[in-house]
Amino acid sequence: MTCVAVVGSQWGDEGKGKVVDLLSEGADLVVRFQGGNNAGHTLVVGGESYALHLVPSGILHPGKAAAIGNGVVVDPDVLIGEIEALAARGVEVSPRTLTVSSAAHVIMPYHRALDAAREAAGPGRVVIGTTGRGIGPAYEDKASRQGLRMGDLLLPERFASRARSAILEKNALFANLYGLPEARLEELEALRGRWAEKLGPYIGDARAVLREALLAGKNVLFEGAQGTQLDIDHGTYPFVTSSTTLSGGACGGAGVPPGELGRGKILGLVKAYTTRVGEGPFPTELAGGQGDRLREAGREYGTTTGRPRRCGHLDAVAVRTAVALSGISSLAVTKLDVLRGLGALRIAGAYRLDGAELAYMPQDISDLARCEPVYREFGGFTEDISRARRLSDLPSGARGYLDGLEELCGAPLGLVSVGPERGETVMLESFF
Repeated sequence: MTCVAVVGSQWGDEGKGKVVDLLSEGADLVVRFQGGNNAGHTLVVGGESYALHLVPSGILHPGKAAAIGNGVVVDPDVLIGEIEALAARGVEVSPRTLTVSSAAHVIMPYHRALDAAREAAGPGRVVIGTTGRGIGPAYEDKASRQGLRMGDLLLPERFASRARSAILEKNALFANLYGLPEARLEELEALRGRWAEKLGPYIGDARAVLREALLAGKNVLFEGAQGTQLDIDHGTYPFVTSSTTLSGGACGGAGVPPGELGRGKILGLVKAYTTRVGEGPFPTELAGGQGDRLREAGREYGTTTGRPRRCGHLDAVAVRTAVALSGISSLAVTKLDVLRGLGALRIAGAYRLDGAELAYMPQDISDLARCEPVYREFGGFTEDISRARRLSDLPSGARGYLDGLEELCGAPLGLVSVGPERGETVMLESFF
């Protein structure tokens, strides 16, 4: 039995979808452990592109089991849409292959309304740049113990009681602060009926599914969303997501004991440059022409929102911090091919703040905003690298850049993606 956790080391969008899909070949069970449909994973298989937001990326491998853990917040309409879209393309998603935790919390329509209203509230309020999908408000209700869980969809009386209680406060906010129409219980009950009909067969004890797999000695892959710098506790607060994005989040969000995870492997995803969506400090950001060229070369637009991503040089300080926080044992470098023909390349190996050099990110964003990157420069490369399957196949410029990345980020390379397809990958270690 082997456990592997895949986590992002930057601000998300590192290419976890492709890597999880690739590693799923050796896994028996793939478990998504946090986040919601604010995260989007794009996979390219056989020339076809798949965009997933809730269904674990391993679902594209026939015969694999997948689970959505209790740490995920689920928008039932989005999940139903994904299942139906995959089925229409010949991908089996059935109760035999997918279990949705009965303890995962439900994103309700009033969560989405509240999320959007806050982002549009105007002067005096910090704009976070959320996706507007209701993720934060759903996690708020979870923490305040007034949330609805997937299992409640199967219990009409309990659902009605809890929904009635939840909308009392929401309706007061909508009426008095945001001028929004109130949430109506009868409309929510109608949604519950439709959701239960469509998703009821999938809802179950995902924790038991995981436990049985571990006891049977099976290989389990844990799929995270977003990235370390968006972690609710350790990220660039308040410009963060609403869940724990570190490897340790798999323990609470899926139900795996820390000892089991510790005996496995923690794979940290590193995009070969840095991107960020939304507000907040970004020390290596490239403004203007350079950033625009990088965005177009990498097609850096959000899978979930379509928003253009902010782009910049690789920030090894951010990655090094992620290595320390998640115990990352190896790195998966993605989108190396995007750097082809962009000229000299830079990696920030340290920050300079008030005359001192920092090896790790400061925790306060006001300090981070004042940090000046200390760069190391590399020559770059112009060759097509998509056919490389060993490091020795790469041109010297690409190898030099990877050597610098490995040294500055503080963890060894585990794999390198040289193109979007599954096979366009240099594998440097075995994970299962």
